[in-house]
Amino acid sequence: MIRNYLKIAKRNLIKNKFSSLINISGLAVGMAVAMLIGLWIWDEVSFDTNFKNQDRIAKVMDNAWVNNEIETDGGSALPLAPALRSNFGEYFKHVIITSWTNNHLLTYGERSVTQQGNYMEPAVTDMLSLKILKGAASSLNDPTSILLSQSTAKAIFGNTDPINKMIRIDKETNAKVTGIYEDLPVNSSFGNLFFIAPWQMLAIQEKYATRFNNPWGASWFQTYVQLADGADINLVSAKIKNLKLNALTSTHNSDARYKSQLFLQPMSRWYLYGEFKNGINVGGRIQYVWMFGIIGLFVLLLACINFMNLSTARSEKRAKEVGIRKAIGSVRSQLIAQFFSESLLIVFLAFLLSLLLVQLCLPGFNHLADKKISILWGNPLFWALGVIFSLFTGLVAGSYPALYLSSFRPVKVLKGTFKVGRLAAVPRKVLVVVQFTVSVVLIIGTIVVFQQIQFAKNRPIGYSRNNLINVHLQTDDINKQYQSLKNDLLASRAVTGVSESESPVTAVYINNGGFNWNGKDPGVQEQFVSMAVTSDFGKTVGWKITEGRDFDPTYLSDSSGFIVNEAAVKFMGLKHPVGETIEWIGNGKFKIIGVVKNMVNRSVYETAQQTFFYLPRWQHLSNINIKINPLMSAHDALLKITAIFKKYDPSTPLNYQFIDEEYAKKFEDEERIGTLASCFAALAIFISCLGLFGMASFMAEQRIKEIGVRKVLGASVFNLWRLLSTDFIRLIIISLLIASPVAWYLMHNWLQHYEYRSTISGWVFVLTGLAAVIITLLTISFQSIKAALVSPVKSLRSE
Repeated sequence: MIRNYLKIAKRNLIKNKFSSLINISGLAVGMAVAMLIGLWIWDEVSFDTNFKNQDRIAKVMDNAWVNNEIETDGGSALPLAPALRSNFGEYFKHVIITSWTNNHLLTYGERSVTQQGNYMEPAVTDMLSLKILKGAASSLNDPTSILLSQSTAKAIFGNTDPINKMIRIDKETNAKVTGIYEDLPVNSSFGNLFFIAPWQMLAIQEKYATRFNNPWGASWFQTYVQLADGADINLVSAKIKNLKLNALTSTHNSDARYKSQLFLQPMSRWYLYGEFKNGINVGGRIQYVWMFGIIGLFVLLLACINFMNLSTARSEKRAKEVGIRKAIGSVRSQLIAQFFSESLLIVFLAFLLSLLLVQLCLPGFNHLADKKISILWGNPLFWALGVIFSLFTGLVAGSYPALYLSSFRPVKVLKGTFKVGRLAAVPRKVLVVVQFTVSVVLIIGTIVVFQQIQFAKNRPIGYSRNNLINVHLQTDDINKQYQSLKNDLLASRAVTGVSESESPVTAVYINNGGFNWNGKDPGVQEQFVSMAVTSDFGKTVGWKITEGRDFDPTYLSDSSGFIVNEAAVKFMGLKHPVGETIEWIGNGKFKIIGVVKNMVNRSVYETAQQTFFYLPRWQHLSNINIKINPLMSAHDALLKITAIFKKYDPSTPLNYQFIDEEYAKKFEDEERIGTLASCFAALAIFISCLGLFGMASFMAEQRIKEIGVRKVLGASVFNLWRLLSTDFIRLIIISLLIASPVAWYLMHNWLQHYEYRSTISGWVFVLTGLAAVIITLLTISFQSIKAALVSPVKSLRSE
């Protein structure tokens, strides 16, 4: 019997090739989109889930009262880890302190590679359940040892056994390779941990000595914990809350004014819930997971609507078939099984086609989404969801013909007295409205996303990023010969400016507090971005002086001078800032010599932070800013620049970044989200138009005799086209009226995540409405005009 059902279903598919093609292709595209989004979401929610102890691992975070609001930071002070062990040791299995993950130069003989790594305490190997392939994890107890990831060992040593080989870190510290571990998962917070050096090794390096001074006040490090079995993270957070504040208060440290409060953030929330505002966890990437999840469901809904619309529309033409089959003895249960089997066959074919589409699209999708995802062929959950969805869609779409048509009385059908009611088309019209409402919301949302990105790109950044490159110094070899290097660079005529700075112009490394000025509110717990720079920094990056002057090497007093940005002037409430004295507690008094326009060196969507620039007193600066001569090609200039750097440091690869490219990276997340959303919106429109095309074809076929009569009575092609198009245009207008306020509400709420944001312009809704109407007319015009051009003789001919 089942074979007979499938045979009849196959014949119906072949008989109605056009509608079958639309049904299968539309559903397959919708399923493919939902599958791609589902794989993307799976990759996001599975972040940091590959660790054995992930449900017990947490990071110590710090809420501090800064600039009249609470700021949340992941940095921690040097004594924090020992204090946690001694005061609350019973709640933790491990407490480790680490440096921040950074690029380091690893050298073996003549071979050098730059890799990201970290200085960590030995317990990290157990906390992260490192899979040691060679050597021993316990070797991190030796301050001269180092563990390498498998890929790093391959890059440095090739096929040679690396164990007990000596390498140099940043050309300063010797380390013996004592272990090789399997690369950590890419979709994890430690995916870029390509080597682990012992914590004791960092402590004995001279260049990091200043980081071990004023320990409770400086947050140079990170602290991770693994909770003991049975320990409740919320309870432990409450117990350690005032640990830092009590220590600062007892030592009379001025940083106690920040009213620091510690808490534990579990590993499960690091990636998806990493955004804090005023001390409250407001989400993070989870908003994109929800957004794309909703888009995936809606795109799938559009495809299902197409399927149901066309299935129910076509099923009405099979009333006579139902009557004949019932007349010759078919019972209702057999007819129900027949219609359901046809529906399930179409869904099954669409599912197979969607798998093929996903496999073909994955390389491009991974490039677009910056992911490394693949179809979860071996995951039972993936197949279970696929089967459940296919069954659900097939049963829902087949329910109308199966349950409604199988109830017809054969006498009425065969006598010709059966008529489909006027209200039969109402559900289909409602579904069309739902389709285009969703599509219009997606289009408006995509436009608003790109509008916000463009708004941020057009923001004044306070310096010139054209032809500007940054060289990050990984060793001190260049720093010791900086003046000679600078002279050679300028003499080469490849560059027009050279300077040093504590951080690149596109980033911020240091925040400082402890300042007094005239008129300061005693209740303010201030914090400024600070950047030590050489005197020609401003000339090199092209900052804009609005008051006062730039640093001048001929003025010895500039060693105690500040150049501040406009945000700092506003924060301090200074009407005439130039000449004002600022006391930097512990460092002396400084005089403001100039004011510059705000430079965008953090998030492009946030307001500029108050910043001061000063000439270095004690620290080595690790960034060189170079302005390439615009009269020389970048390629030729870089050849000269590279040769000069090689002269002073032959064994270190030149690590440089174009500032305009680094600045562009600040838009990557939003641009990637916008691009993905626009692709899904385009596919949503495609699916909707596919269904609209099929419905227009069906309606034209259904009204073919009416069209013939109207043509005989003198109706023109234009009149007939308007007749067939009007109903659809009404539905689209209803969709626009529903979609516009919904889209405004959703996108207005999305924009509130950004301090520096655009407004939603009215032209977005007008443009989207016109586009929707034009797309609709283009979609249905082919079938409408085709039907209008049919000869009335042919359309009125008796069957």
